[in-house]
Amino acid sequence: MDSVFVYVALAVALLAILAVLAVVLLGRRGESKALPRPGIDYAPGVGDDDTVPRDTPRRSVEQTIDVSLLEGTEPPLVVSDDVAGDDRESVWEIEIPESAAGRLTRLRRRLARSQSSLGRGLLTLLSRDTIDAATWDEIEETLIGADVGVAASAELMAGLRTRVRSEGPATPDAVRSLLREELLALVDPTMDRTLRTEREGDGPAVVLIVGVNGTGKTTTTGKLGRLLVAEGRTVVLGAADTFRAAAAEQLQTWGDRVGAAVVRGPEGGDPAAVAFDAVRIGTEADVDTVVIDTAGRLHTKVGLMDELGKVKRVIEKQAPVDEVLLVLDATTGQNGLTQATVFSDVVQVTGIVLTKLDGTAKGGIVVAVQRALGVPVKLVGLGEGPDDLAPFEPEAFVDALLADEGMS
Repeated sequence: MDSVFVYVALAVALLAILAVLAVVLLGRRGESKALPRPGIDYAPGVGDDDTVPRDTPRRSVEQTIDVSLLEGTEPPLVVSDDVAGDDRESVWEIEIPESAAGRLTRLRRRLARSQSSLGRGLLTLLSRDTIDAATWDEIEETLIGADVGVAASAELMAGLRTRVRSEGPATPDAVRSLLREELLALVDPTMDRTLRTEREGDGPAVVLIVGVNGTGKTTTTGKLGRLLVAEGRTVVLGAADTFRAAAAEQLQTWGDRVGAAVVRGPEGGDPAAVAFDAVRIGTEADVDTVVIDTAGRLHTKVGLMDELGKVKRVIEKQAPVDEVLLVLDATTGQNGLTQATVFSDVVQVTGIVLTKLDGTAKGGIVVAVQRALGVPVKLVGLGEGPDDLAPFEPEAFVDALLADEGMS
């Protein structure tokens, strides 16, 4: 009889232990982990600079995204003196980027100044009392010199000639209105400039950044990350430019500033593997958008272009690529169109990012590149600041070309 009581007691004790374990395990599953602290948490095996401290100012923030796969090595952390003892692990600083809505307003005057020669030249020529053949030649030269392109210039000229003949001499305001309508039609406000960066279904939106050397792809990747964070998105940046030593470190700095996790690989490693890991981690971490930086490559190098195609194909094994953004330097003008065509053939470009648009009066490149590729300009870089990347708006662009401040 005593043995029966012993067995019953053991069974009760075992059931109690199992119940306690079940409660603990369920409690852990329900916990939400914090976003990896910039400079601390990396994906397993991809933190190749674990001796580099991150000297980033810090303040208390709270984020609730499951990023279990982003836990990894923990480099030394440099913390400001005002953060004490046990609080150091939970305290770090992120910047709050400027919203996209406020950027274009702030940048319009700068755009108007830099593009003024095109608008000023056309308005001056069209405001003459008599518009003769010599004047039309000057108008054509102004358009071609602004990188509008020969075919687009001829189209604009035809429209202007028809309007001028039918409407006759006009006031300066009427000339401005006429020119605005014709330029706006050339820039084509009907093109879909939506940036597809919103999460749909079970996976994040995937954005691939491509282009030749020196156009500012890594900087654009970082600035786009800031823009998305400003819109309330959670972001993973993929450092798939494994050939340039400073690229991953540069992207890490951009990520640190806004609290975006960065997936990176060993220098000289397989960029397709890094891109694959970035999308995999972003998917399992349940983030909104994954933005992948790629190495710059000459459009004439077949091997490098094939490798870029491989990066895209590898990504698509687990998720569709929602955007392929080609970064072009606006100052290169017509020389960038050949590059653009080759890239589009390899990876099916969906949108253009024009950088350094503030440094050139050749605003016609917007028209030329859209005509060459049949895809819209979606973003423009208008300066060196971290928030100087803005969505392209045709109306605002044309208004800036013809703005009064540009005529002074």
